[in-house]
Amino acid sequence: MNTVLTRANSLFAFSLSVMAALTFGCFITTAFKERSVPVSIAVSRVILIFDWNVKQLFLYLSAEYSTKNNALNQVVLWDKIILRGDNPKLLLKDMKSKYFFFDDGNGLKGNRNVTLTLSWNVVPNAGILPLVTGAGHVSIPFPDAYKTAKSY
Repeated sequence: MNTVLTRANSLFAFSLSVMAALTFGCFITTAFKERSVPVSIAVSRVILIFDWNVKQLFLYLSAEYSTKNNALNQVVLWDKIILRGDNPKLLLKDMKSKYFFFDDGNGLKGNRNVTLTLSWNVVPNAGILPLVTGAGHVSIPFPDAYKTAKSY
């Protein structure tokens, strides 16, 4: 006859096996989903990325440019975490950069091809963390001289 501890152990092992199978099913149903959406400087449809397996999105805007010393420079200008249930519409008019935009070696001054790209990490309930770049970008020129900010 089985003791109470043996029966409890069997029930616990069976419960863990069922939970592991459900977690794998959660992962496999969204593992191959395309998470890229069209992005413009005015509109991004991040609401299309959310499904039942997405816990949160980590959005970030990066600037990419090349200099004579480095073929590719990337600087993160802004980021935001959007939780499930939050309003995914972002109104970012007249917003200042969240991080310092440090110019290593004056490669930005007068650079005519600085590309702004919106990217995101999808944080799922179960599965891998995909890094996705939006389908679209904007190239902007930088001025030939820097302006200093007033300190009050």
